[in-house]
Amino acid sequence: MSQFWKAWQRRKDTLQEQTLQQHSNKSMESVADIELTTSVDDNITLIERQLGKCDDLVVRRFPDKFGVDCAIVFLDGMVDRNIISEFIITNMTNPQITYDHPASNELESTDGLRQVIRNILSGSAVLMRNGEKKAYLNNTRGWDRRSVEEPQTESVVRGPRDGFSETLCVNSALIRFRLKDPNLRVRHLVIGQRTQTDIYVMYIEGLAHPPMVKEVLSRIEKINVDSVLESGYIEQMIQDHRWSPFPQLQNTERPDKVVANLLEGKVGILVDGTPFGLIAPAVFSQFYQSPEDYYERFYIATLIRFIRIISISIALLLPSLYIAFSAFHPEMIPSRLVIAMAAGRSTVPFPSLVEALFMELAIEILREASVRLPGPIGPTIGIVGALVVGEAAVSAGLVSPVMVIIVAVTTIGSFASPSYSAAIAIRMLRFPVMLLAGMFGLYGIMLFLIVILIHLSSIKSFGVPYMSPLSPLNMKGMRDLFIRAPHHLMKTRPTMFHVHDEVRMREDEKP
Repeated sequence: MSQFWKAWQRRKDTLQEQTLQQHSNKSMESVADIELTTSVDDNITLIERQLGKCDDLVVRRFPDKFGVDCAIVFLDGMVDRNIISEFIITNMTNPQITYDHPASNELESTDGLRQVIRNILSGSAVLMRNGEKKAYLNNTRGWDRRSVEEPQTESVVRGPRDGFSETLCVNSALIRFRLKDPNLRVRHLVIGQRTQTDIYVMYIEGLAHPPMVKEVLSRIEKINVDSVLESGYIEQMIQDHRWSPFPQLQNTERPDKVVANLLEGKVGILVDGTPFGLIAPAVFSQFYQSPEDYYERFYIATLIRFIRIISISIALLLPSLYIAFSAFHPEMIPSRLVIAMAAGRSTVPFPSLVEALFMELAIEILREASVRLPGPIGPTIGIVGALVVGEAAVSAGLVSPVMVIIVAVTTIGSFASPSYSAAIAIRMLRFPVMLLAGMFGLYGIMLFLIVILIHLSSIKSFGVPYMSPLSPLNMKGMRDLFIRAPHHLMKTRPTMFHVHDEVRMREDEKP
């Protein structure tokens, strides 16, 4: 039976690979890789044939000052028409202006139809002249874009207020603005057979481990899909352990966070069309740390970090501990508290496990509903809904007042995590640990924690152990794990990322 299953699985993988290859070939052949001709009319016919004579395809014909027929082709809404009219066409038709090239802002020229189509779809204007077997590609991108605004998912009390937008060049400029290092390297990739999404892979040469950079580039280049609409596509396709609930790449809207991680030898990934960049590799400790930790004094940052760790623990374990103590270990609770809990549960017809699952599920539904509602209404509905549901459930005798308090504290604790993706993992794991607590009490909780710790200690992110610097133990890295040591004590970069230049503060630079 097992041999049959393996043979069937190999056959399935082979068919999927063949289908993917045929699809890839078909997508690539949809634009013929042929040379342009010397006739403007013939070239326009080739372009219209490839793009299907779209209504938003604009073709402007005009003679230049030498009487040569010219044409400029672009997609309406993706270009800045002022640049086309005032610079390109004016330079071409005004006899008082001399030019060495057909356009003042010419980027490059090409004689291949595929590159012409690619640039038109990317927002460039393509200029052609009769008698020349080539086209001139002009960077005239000028569609409406969202301005740089404060990040919506990573707000801080102290720190920069600018966040990434959906435009790739703007995002890379925000990083360049902060990191004026000539060793910053940017590698451009295009992923997605149909979307042709631009991707920047950024790292600092001399800091980032070359094999790690090579691995990141290799995994991205191997992606062969129709579309990449958000950085989440890339994150899911290049992570090491796809079945793990814990994120193995960190996503962020904050340019300062990307720069800080680049300075530690990591790799940044920016995807066109999304304000969320990626950081690779990622370790578990990153997800309860915030850029604000390094902007405040070290003892304030350490206190806040401990609060976050306690909050995450509460969000994961508090309902399970309530279930275990009330159902299996009431002798471990003070007698007065046991009496108060028993009085509150006297009218509840369900066991504590069902009671906790009901309330947690109700809170998750309210939380998801508040996210999907319009901005001004969402938070109000979430708060009012939780109060109404909690009060009604207690009045109806479905849940105890203690359970409402526990669920409320648990929900608040889950909001303390700076990382949304890590908070979702904690919310998801809360349910299986509640089931184990309902079946085995504290023993079930301990079994769950042991399994999770084994899992976290066994996974890696681009070759870096996920629990670094705790496992394997690295004493230098402990200075920025549970506590945040003063800056003058963190003279070296984390060695777990195999940085080439470990020293970031020289002795003669000590403040």
